[in-house]
Amino acid sequence: MLAFILGSGTILSLIMIILAFLLKGSNIDQAALGKNGMDLMGYTIVNLPQVLIDGVTLGFVYAAIALGYTMVYGVLEFINFAHSEIFAIGAFVGVEVLIALNNSGLLAGASLLVSYGWLILAIVIAMAASGLVAVIVERTAYRPLRNAPRLVPLISAIGVSFFLQDAIRLVESLTTGQFYRVIPTFGNFDDRIPLLNATIGSIPFKIDMEVKSLWVIMAAVLMLVGLNYIVNITRLGKAIRSVAQNQPVSSLMGINVNQIISLTFLIGGSLGGAAGVLYALKFTRIDPFVGFFPGLKAFTAAVVGGIGNLTGALLGGIVLGMLETFAGAYLSIFTMGAAGAEYKDILAFAILILVLIFRPSGLLGEQVGQKA
Repeated sequence: MLAFILGSGTILSLIMIILAFLLKGSNIDQAALGKNGMDLMGYTIVNLPQVLIDGVTLGFVYAAIALGYTMVYGVLEFINFAHSEIFAIGAFVGVEVLIALNNSGLLAGASLLVSYGWLILAIVIAMAASGLVAVIVERTAYRPLRNAPRLVPLISAIGVSFFLQDAIRLVESLTTGQFYRVIPTFGNFDDRIPLLNATIGSIPFKIDMEVKSLWVIMAAVLMLVGLNYIVNITRLGKAIRSVAQNQPVSSLMGINVNQIISLTFLIGGSLGGAAGVLYALKFTRIDPFVGFFPGLKAFTAAVVGGIGNLTGALLGGIVLGMLETFAGAYLSIFTMGAAGAEYKDILAFAILILVLIFRPSGLLGEQVGQKA
């Protein structure tokens, strides 16, 4: 994984440096010099380390969400488009828990260890809530349609997605009267850890990382490791892999297929809930539609990495996060303001189209079945 991060980061960095070199002396180069006080090459090199760090962090956010998509698809070969709203439910539950703790005075002045403990508590409660909702959705909206044509449960998933969006709005309007919630400021999550502060030649290098970004990365890695352990080592994982391969034969072998599928949704939903709290921690503000675009990006990451492959979901998220961050940082300066960071989403979905055309099985090349 580390080699993949370093390799993809190096390739993207070289592309930016080569573009800056080819544009040396052009109008774009002169515009960059007038706006930033340094030419295009200097601007590109100075910002590269921080862009790489931000890209990896965003990639791990997408990867944490994509794990839930991959978990369900690996068993049912079914894309649970309602997962983005299960992610949003986790975000709201976790933020509401932290707001309640803040209003009761437990967050203010808490030590770092206690602050971390409160965050972990919020994540655990969000995981429980999202996992429960995922199980209920599977039992009521998906299980009755399991033997229906493949398009039918897909449409049902879209309907569940809209239903959960409005359910979040209804609950928030009845309880708080607010659709936008902001995670409280506590602990040292907004502090920045200095990684490098030096001058190489005449070019200053200052690289740092937010504490909450480090939390996002560590949590995503832990989720991947834990999920790989469950799927590949435990008896539950063997049952999940058996059901994924052949449900009728698994049933004949004494495996309760319905129970295993429910547990799969529970695990996937719990991962989505944890990802929701991490997303709120990273971006601070959430609303009932907070799951829509991150969910689409996470689905794209899962497809890019190889949907059905857990490690592929992580690598796909990192690729997508890096591409978006590079586009957000350099698109405006390379186009002289004609196209800004708001166009970075185009790049994400262009990558999805290219992957589906040239390598539909994804980066890791795992083909688990017919895609829905």
